[in-house]
Order: sequence, then structure tokens, then C-alpha cells
Amino acid sequence: MTSTDSIRVEWQDGLAILSFAQPARGNPIDGAFGRDFKQVAAALLDNRELRAVLLRADGANFSFGGDLKTFYPARDKLAPLVHEWTAELHMGLQRFWRLPVPVVTAVQGFAMGGGVAVLAGCDVVLAGASARLGSAFAQIGFSCDSGSTITLTSRMGVARARRFVLLAEMLGSQEALQAGLVDQVVPDEQLQDTALTLARKLAAGPTVAYAETKRLFLKASAMQLEAQLEDEALTLARVARTHDAQEGIAAQVEKRKPAFQGR
Repeated sequence: MTSTDSIRVEWQDGLAILSFAQPARGNPIDGAFGRDFKQVAAALLDNRELRAVLLRADGANFSFGGDLKTFYPARDKLAPLVHEWTAELHMGLQRFWRLPVPVVTAVQGFAMGGGVAVLAGCDVVLAGASARLGSAFAQIGFSCDSGSTITLTSRMGVARARRFVLLAEMLGSQEALQAGLVDQVVPDEQLQDTALTLARKLAAGPTVAYAETKRLFLKASAMQLEAQLEDEALTLARVARTHDAQEGIAAQVEKRKPAFQGR
């Protein structure tokens, strides 16, 4: 199993350490990332030596989510791009969230939009004390994507998750802990070591029992993962065609207040 342009893969005795590896760009979620994530998730799912996963990110921030600088010049053609990008990303997410091993995530700096959706689907989420987690979909005139409706609801409950997305909230680490979005807050300088120690502990544990526990919780969910992801993708493609979505992207990149018109 090899690294990709956007995800570095390292191994330690059955523990796969995945690092988002584009810190200069804020570890964005774009078409290339979706392809890479699908490739890495498929390889992990097929690896019989896998015992646990640690998901982390290089640089000061976990992920800025969607890359608006990429969206901006293509904002009038976003709908087909959404169909293309989500097809690969959503397949990767399905495989990743169904891994039969514990997945630990370390979150530092900013985690936004789709980046929050990805981490919320992991089993144990550790955040640095200064981390900030936000949902910016509504702020740019987008509906939510990347499994947000599934993972945020699972962690926060329907009402709290809906408010988080509709109001484009930004939560500090302690607020995210209280909302159930993260499981533990640790000092920034201890984040990576604490997450690695926990991932190693889980990798040395009863992985068959872990796998069956994860399977049962997935089965107990009221939502069908594939259907919900597809609905999110189709909805986002429809919304991406609107004036408001294109205006929202332009306003963010041009650093001005958006003028939404409800169309």
C-alpha cells in the first residue's frame, strides 16, 4: 500500500497512520483528494494485517474542507464537477467508515466543512485545545456533503447537528466536546503523541470484538449509508447550479459579504 499526493501512509505493527499531506493548501478536499481517499480506503479494507488506523494531518490545520480557490473559476460549471468528485469521495468514505478496525483521529487547528464530516465518522476523535471545528456550507450557499448528515447526526443528534450546519457555527474544542463532536480534548503539544498512544493501544486489543462492535453500531443506525450519501451528492449538485452558491463562493474568495437572492 503506497502513499498518494494528498495522503501519506505509514505502518507500525498493524497500525496504519494516514496523514493529510497538503498543509500549504490547508489539506483541502477536492477531486484529487477524493480519488486518493478512495484508493487508500480500498487498500486498507483489503489488508488482512490491519489492526487500527490513526488519521491525522500535516501542518497547522486538519482540513479547510472544500477548496474554494479551485471552485471559484469553475463556479458556473460546479454541478457536473460535484457529480464527478463526490462519486469517488463518497465511495472512499463508505469503505473507510466500514473498516473493521478502530479509527482514531487527531484534530489540530481548523477543521471545516467536509473535513469535519470525515473526522466525525471516525471512532475516537481527539482535538487539540486550540482546535476549531466549523460548518461553512450554508455560509457559501451550499447544502452539506461528505456524509455530514450521517456522521454529524450520529455524534450530535439531529437538532444539534442541524443547528451546527444551518447557522454555519464555529465551535472551539471544548464546545465541540460538549456537543459530542469530539471525544477528548488534550493540550496542543500533546495531541499527536496522545493519539498515537491510543491508536497503538487499540491495535494491540481484541480486534475481532472491535470489528463486530462497529458492525453492530452501523447496522443499528436508522439511516442507509449509501442512499444518504447519494442524496447528499445529488442535492449538492442541484444547489451548486444556483445563483446563491456561485455568489457564496465568489464572495469568500473575493473577501466580501455575499448578496444571496434565494435562487
